[in-house]
Amino acid sequence: MSPYKILDIDPWLRPFRGDIELRMQNFERTRKRLLADGQDSLSAYANGHMYFGFHKTEEGWAYREWAPNARAVCLFGDFNGWNRESCPLRPLENGVWEMEAPGEIPHGSKVRVQIRTDHESFERIPLYCRRAVQDPDTFAFDGQIWQPPERFGWTDGGFARNEDEPLLIYETHVGMAGEKEAVSTYAECADFLLPRVKELGYNAMQLMAVMEHPYYGSFGYQVSNFFAASSRFGTPEELKSLIDRAHGMGIAVLLDLVHSHAARNEMEGIARFDGTAWQFFHEGAKGEHPQWDSKLFYYGKPEVLHFLLSNLKFWLEEYHFDGFRFDGITSMLYQDHGLGGIFDSYNKYFSMNTDTEAVTYLQLASALCREVKPGCVLVAEDMSGMPGMCVPLEYGGIGFDYRLGMGIPDFWVRRLKSAKDEHWDIGTMWHELTQRRPQEKVVGYCESHDQALVGDKTIMFWLADQNMYWHMKKDAPNPAVDRAMALHKMIRLVTCTCAGEAYLNFMGNEFGHPEWIDFPRAGNGNSYHYARRQWSLADNGLLKYQCLQDFDKAMIRLVKENGLLKFPAEQLWVDEGAKLLVYRKGRFVFFFNFHPVRDCTSVIQAPGEEWHMALHTSWPEFGGYRPKDGIFLTQEGERCSVEVDRRSAIVFEAAKP
Repeated sequence: MSPYKILDIDPWLRPFRGDIELRMQNFERTRKRLLADGQDSLSAYANGHMYFGFHKTEEGWAYREWAPNARAVCLFGDFNGWNRESCPLRPLENGVWEMEAPGEIPHGSKVRVQIRTDHESFERIPLYCRRAVQDPDTFAFDGQIWQPPERFGWTDGGFARNEDEPLLIYETHVGMAGEKEAVSTYAECADFLLPRVKELGYNAMQLMAVMEHPYYGSFGYQVSNFFAASSRFGTPEELKSLIDRAHGMGIAVLLDLVHSHAARNEMEGIARFDGTAWQFFHEGAKGEHPQWDSKLFYYGKPEVLHFLLSNLKFWLEEYHFDGFRFDGITSMLYQDHGLGGIFDSYNKYFSMNTDTEAVTYLQLASALCREVKPGCVLVAEDMSGMPGMCVPLEYGGIGFDYRLGMGIPDFWVRRLKSAKDEHWDIGTMWHELTQRRPQEKVVGYCESHDQALVGDKTIMFWLADQNMYWHMKKDAPNPAVDRAMALHKMIRLVTCTCAGEAYLNFMGNEFGHPEWIDFPRAGNGNSYHYARRQWSLADNGLLKYQCLQDFDKAMIRLVKENGLLKFPAEQLWVDEGAKLLVYRKGRFVFFFNFHPVRDCTSVIQAPGEEWHMALHTSWPEFGGYRPKDGIFLTQEGERCSVEVDRRSAIVFEAAKP
């Protein structure tokens, strides 16, 4: 008999008991091997950033580097007149190089490291460098010594996310968080966007593009310097201040973490740092992602595990992040990176295609994060639905908290592209929104940041298209815009309350931002016009964007104050002809009428309960036409009749006993 509870949680896994046991044996064996030098925990082991890189000592300073293929290593920079020979490192064991010197390198100094192998000599940015800066004229990057005279003064001691509230994530790209046609900063994000997130009611903020990346338009997913916060947005202290202030508002901050691959850049990245591919990555085709044009980590190598696990601990401790959204996990889990695969059988999760070393790394990562910060949040971006991804390690799982519900945005895009709403299948909608693995939590969302990029459309853009440019004034009715607004609110409400135990929104989508995201490039004249968010559209009071934003605020308040995402959605009624969906969560009942022209009446059994309306998508403040004092519910004994207008949703709450 297997001791792992995952086999009882998901009985479909019982034929794969041996694979689950192998998963756990690999984890225990690797953990034991990593701790062979006497550490008593993964947290004690994952201290690469405390040894490598630049550190002050009593005598001056020390710099250490890991470059096993090197024959000579020298540090140089503006502190020594860019002399490539005057500061050599001496070799230690296992490919480690070290130099110790009196005095110190001045704060702010630009540095590089010269590495010579048997066959070539080249420049690199130090592996553990905590800051990299770009020259505005040459666009080349340098490392920068960042040792301010005074450490940042945190005021967030004891901050912990309120676990009684559902996790409500506001996903943010710092650089385009402002309205100006330029790169926004950490400080501007803290001053402007944080209060906005607080006012909207979200209790977590997910920061994209923080890990340093040379190409701005990569959305932060081509990371070059894993221990450096992107300097294009400001200083490390300004990022810390952003997080510190978020904590003061009760907002947790998650880092969009990229450990699934790395930029192939060499001078400013970690690719071929010591002249070899195998230092961090697989060699040959196995080390190249066929679609992302990036390098793929060798998760079976202890030194790579040390680097990545230390990186997790660094972001948790140095910047006080409250957890991670792990990007690209599907690519990690499978030898073919899940490209073009359909995961319609459990056999596909446990086969020669599975990268068991990557599975072990993810288990080690979750175990480490629990040690360093027990309450941290771990979200897996895994489109394959790997069994056990969000089941505790001790149960035989991988140990994450949530899986990102990536199928839901795809579902909505398919519906909007292929069928008019009068032809939507309500039963299929319910199935797509509520299917998930037993006891595994999901972050539900209805549109991804990818849908806002040039080449695709947001939900509001699919619904209203060019009408958004001409007919969004509150005093200018328009049938196309009215339809778009009605469905936009309904899609968000049904997704938020059915698609997961947490909810995510990408910034601006809450008010139906009208334009796409297009980063500066040659094809648009290097313009920032579309690399920003036009908050004034929602704030000026004259446009219907404000109505959509006010609805989102009311929806978030409803689910947060009543803990609605903790309750399973219990289907009460589906009527395909009437396009009616009725379900219950706790003491709340949701009525959706997706029919384009027909109002309908729904009847539910409500023994001994009295009801009041908690939310209506067609209230005037949300751009609708139904007054709050309208009569929508008639109670007759143990039966309630509810009048539901076309293209609207109503939420009723049973009176508390």
